[in-house]
Amino acid sequence: MIDPGDEIERITQALDQHHLTVKAIVVTHAHIDHVAGAGKLRGLTGAPVYMNERDRELLDMLDMQARWLGVKIPPRTPVDAGAADGTVLRLGEADFHVLETPGHTQGSISLWIPQEGKLIAGDTLFRDSVGRTDLPGGNTRQLLSSIKTRLLELPEEALVIPGHGPNTTIGREKERNPFLQDG
Repeated sequence: MIDPGDEIERITQALDQHHLTVKAIVVTHAHIDHVAGAGKLRGLTGAPVYMNERDRELLDMLDMQARWLGVKIPPRTPVDAGAADGTVLRLGEADFHVLETPGHTQGSISLWIPQEGKLIAGDTLFRDSVGRTDLPGGNTRQLLSSIKTRLLELPEEALVIPGHGPNTTIGREKERNPFLQDG
C-alpha cells in the first residue's frame, strides 16, 4: 500500500474484495493526505511502514498540518524502516526501487518498478505539472533537479502514477510539461 490517506474503510473494503494482503506500507512523503492512514492500516494489517527519514520532522508536524487544513489530527504513525535511495522492496514478483526525489518535501521519494515499467511519483511529478514547493520543506530548484536527474532518465514509455490526478508517461512529460521545458 502506498500513501494511505485517511480512507481506511475504503482501503480495507478493496483489500477484502480482491483478497489482497498488505505486505508493506510505503509513504512517499509526510504530508497529511499521504500519511494520515498509515498508522491505522499498520495496526490492522501488521505491515511495516517505510518512509524516508528526511521527512521525520514533517511527520512530527501532523498536528500542525491538520490544523492548517481544519481536519482531525490523525493518530501517530510509527515508521518501522527507512526508505533511502537505493532501497529495494521485493513485493510479489516486483522490485520497488526507492529513488530519493526531494523538493516537494525534503524526504520525498518515488518508486520505480522496472518489471512493470511503472513509476509511482508521489507528489513529485504530475501530468503537465510538478509538486508544489510552497509548503514547509519545499524547494523548487531541488524539485526540478530531482525530476530532471532522477525521473526523466527513466524510459520514455514508463507509466507515471502521480499522487493526484491522471497518469502520464515520462516521454509525455519531457515533451509537454511546461515546468520542464528549458528556455
